[in-house]
Amino acid sequence: MLWRYIESTIAAHLGLPFKIESKRSIGGGSINDAYLVEGERGRYFVKTNSASHQDMFAAERDGLIELAAANAIRVPNPVAGGEHLGQAFLVMEYLPLGRGQPYSAELLGEKLAALHRTVSAQFGWWRDNTIGATPQHNRTNPDWVAFWREHRLGFQLDLACENGYAPLLRKLGDQLLDAVPNFFSDYHPVPSLLHGDLWSGNYGYHENGEPVIFDPAVYYGDRETDIAMTELFGGFPVGFYQAYRAAYPLDAGYSVRKELYNLYHILNHANLFGGGYVQQAAATMLRLVDTRANHRRAGEGASKKS
Repeated sequence: MLWRYIESTIAAHLGLPFKIESKRSIGGGSINDAYLVEGERGRYFVKTNSASHQDMFAAERDGLIELAAANAIRVPNPVAGGEHLGQAFLVMEYLPLGRGQPYSAELLGEKLAALHRTVSAQFGWWRDNTIGATPQHNRTNPDWVAFWREHRLGFQLDLACENGYAPLLRKLGDQLLDAVPNFFSDYHPVPSLLHGDLWSGNYGYHENGEPVIFDPAVYYGDRETDIAMTELFGGFPVGFYQAYRAAYPLDAGYSVRKELYNLYHILNHANLFGGGYVQQAAATMLRLVDTRANHRRAGEGASKKS
């Protein structure tokens, strides 16, 4: 039985016997089933899914380990994971969440800035993972523009074509891919450690007020991508942004690039859910292509005058 096996993995982690005394279903997102299990020696958060999701759970576990090693912001400690009787599972430390304290949002901004100061030699990561239920390829590359074009926008555009959205998205997508280098003509990001999927459902505050992030899609990339996603669906207080910018100021070009970065997530939602996300992706690409075209024409005009 799965739960007896999970008991044994927790016991192996503790080095002591462990018996599940209570188990209840709790919110765990739209992909997995999630449970709070309790025993005499502690409480644990457990995700389960079919065995085909084992690698997704393994990547999440590795991502939490990577984030924890930065010693910048709290994440749930991964305890164990594996597959048994056709089901995959991931066991994590259970962190009781609360409403936060008056200082919690500012502390979240400061701690995320500290996380982003953890850097690597290259963009990407040592393993692939997922963004939601979609594969996310992280093959390392010292060139951020090439990485973003191939493994983020290009991948999602190819997937959109496979899903039948080519007539609306392919032409605009190709134009935007050609224009991507223009967004970085005077901006050169460093490979920062990213949460990778930082929307409002993936952060909270421990009952003691400490910020916590979870459900990561870790890789090393431009830190602006994390900040951009916090703006895509909302849910982050003003104090968070003020504290982040005070600790680690953003480049002036962020206001334009954030649309480029959030297009990745809009395309991913289009590929997962279709509907209005397809139209939103097309509208975003049109704005970005027009922005770069107008910028280029303005530059050419200034050159002629000089």
